[in-house]
Amino acid sequence: MSEKSINKYIDHTLLKAFATEADIEKLCSEAKEYHFKSVCVNPSNVSLASRLLKDSDVLVCTVIGFPLGANTTSVKVYETLDAVKNGATEIDMVINIGKAKEHDYAFIENEIREVVKAASGNLVKVIIETCYLTDEEKKEVCKAASLAKATFVKTSTGFGTGGATCSDVSLMKQSINSDMFVKASGGIKTLEDCKNLIASGASRIGASSGVAIMKDYLNEGEKN
Repeated sequence: MSEKSINKYIDHTLLKAFATEADIEKLCSEAKEYHFKSVCVNPSNVSLASRLLKDSDVLVCTVIGFPLGANTTSVKVYETLDAVKNGATEIDMVINIGKAKEHDYAFIENEIREVVKAASGNLVKVIIETCYLTDEEKKEVCKAASLAKATFVKTSTGFGTGGATCSDVSLMKQSINSDMFVKASGGIKTLEDCKNLIASGASRIGASSGVAIMKDYLNEGEKN
């Protein structure tokens, strides 16, 4: 565990299809209360989240090509431009997973580069959906993300067949440039999960259970 508090690792996340405006308002209120690093919401909720979090220390993150990654590159670029216009300052994009399985890493590198360009200096995290890739494919996709100048690689959407594991985080950390970072997401429910993933190399945690994790963290602090 590093010196920063656990809250600054957490992207407080709500990506359910049925999330309502009231749900987003609650998410943003919790994020402000616990000073999470960001909220991560679907593109249609970026404007609302941006408005609610104005003048707070919480960033607005959104997802691009989510959750399948099967959109064309031009659509991902437009989504990114639109998200930034609406107030997103962090972009979590899903790669074209089929192209990764075909080992067309030049395609992956290009689509990431195009999204990075569209993000106009805003931070880009590349979701590689580890549950569908071999270790060698994970390494090659991380290499493509490095070449395309992304800031993060991210384990999972949370909508695949598996989520973050310590072994994947460690592998990804070893496969990226030294100035890049790893975000762990998918199935992270407890403070222990967070600690283990951070110890494995994660610099950011995507979780919908941020409040429960923080309560455990604060209780632990009181006991110590």
